[in-house]
Amino acid sequence: MKKYYPFIITGLLSASSALGLFFVFGPKPTMIQQPATKTILTNYSPFVEYPPNMGSAGAPDMVKAANSSKQAVVYIEALESSGNFFATHTTGGSTGSGVIISPDGYIATNHHVIADGNQINVLMEDGREFEAKLIGSDPSTDLALLKVENKSLPFLTFGNSDSLMIGEWVLAIGNPFRLYSSVTAGIVSAKARNINILDDGGIENFIQTDAAVNPGNSGGALVNTLGQLIGINTAIMTFSGQYEGFSFAIPSNLAKKVLEDIRQYGSPKRGWLGVSISPVNNEIADEAGMTEITGVVLEKVNEGSAAEAAGLDEGDIILSIDGQKITSSPDFMGKVGQHHPGDILTFAYVRDRKNKETKVKLSDSRTSTSADIANSKSADAIMDEIGFGVRDLNEKEQSKLPKGGVVVNEIEKGSQVEHANMEVNFIITRVNGASVSSVLTLKRELQKAGSNLYLQGYYENFPGDFAYSITLN
Repeated sequence: MKKYYPFIITGLLSASSALGLFFVFGPKPTMIQQPATKTILTNYSPFVEYPPNMGSAGAPDMVKAANSSKQAVVYIEALESSGNFFATHTTGGSTGSGVIISPDGYIATNHHVIADGNQINVLMEDGREFEAKLIGSDPSTDLALLKVENKSLPFLTFGNSDSLMIGEWVLAIGNPFRLYSSVTAGIVSAKARNINILDDGGIENFIQTDAAVNPGNSGGALVNTLGQLIGINTAIMTFSGQYEGFSFAIPSNLAKKVLEDIRQYGSPKRGWLGVSISPVNNEIADEAGMTEITGVVLEKVNEGSAAEAAGLDEGDIILSIDGQKITSSPDFMGKVGQHHPGDILTFAYVRDRKNKETKVKLSDSRTSTSADIANSKSADAIMDEIGFGVRDLNEKEQSKLPKGGVVVNEIEKGSQVEHANMEVNFIITRVNGASVSSVLTLKRELQKAGSNLYLQGYYENFPGDFAYSITLN
């Protein structure tokens, strides 16, 4: 055994030397360690300021939009009550949702939410309750306007529904099954939908979404990720009676016009064209020499209508209104329905394979044209008759006010203008649809007005656009 010791010792020394050389000259060792796990809370304060419309992962910040919007969405109970001085009996009615659209208590909802009740109660998200007054409603668009007495309510501002894009995120806020202030999310699935739920003459130009909407959501808000009101939730398409994937909302641009009319006059003032239409199909497009299947065909033009007065005829294909492309029959109805009697619209159309254009002054009924005969009275006499005075904007106002116009600086007590609820400092921007930028242009348009005068404009210190209708003697 001893004879092997030298070999064993030599081997151990050689191994030790090799290991030493490896540690000195070999690659440095790498320590691999898994990162420590973190516990991250998924809830965060909605009051922290985040980048606009973006959450931490780059998605739309719907938390902020929901929290800023739901305070202005209310629960509505419309009851049928009857009785006398000694006793009152309340029977069933309907329930739904509504949207506060001004700080002084105007509330938008659906006509069908309040149609069966004469006593309307409103419950806010913060627990406050009010009895509401019905200002007016419009079955043809399924809209109604309520009013509660308060001066400092949370409210939603109107967004531009025409600018909505397919695939854009939206939130539906309402009270389904009496579950107050419920918020659901989805995308815009389609625009300008007709689902045949309104009577003949009704305007169906719905926004279609896949945000969950159920009974009780009617009249509630459809908002974008900015928290702007872009629709009034109205209907679902279903076989079961409950939500099955699609919901429909009245576009905000149409709702705003109808609700403002109701506030001003108690009912909508619809501008009529006086036509029957049908969609363009492949055969019609080929015959017209069109490269795209778009627009609507005029199947009938009523005698004496605004369309006839503008030179439109049966078979004309309407391609656009005021530069906005027409994609379908509901789209056409919605664009015309946003305007008032006396408004002047530019129609682009195809006739005999040629592109043409005409201006149409909308009438106040299906068949009659708007009064186009120049008034025999002077503009000053017209202003004296209806009882108001005007002036041009001064330099400071011209630089400060975004829209221009002419300022009403005097209203005669007991005059037609006062009875129309116009106030001093109203800034007129349009007369019967025609733009005015000075007293001179205002007077020129007054003499063209005929017997129906429609003044549109705004107030410097009050949001929104206003309109006043006056009949001349």
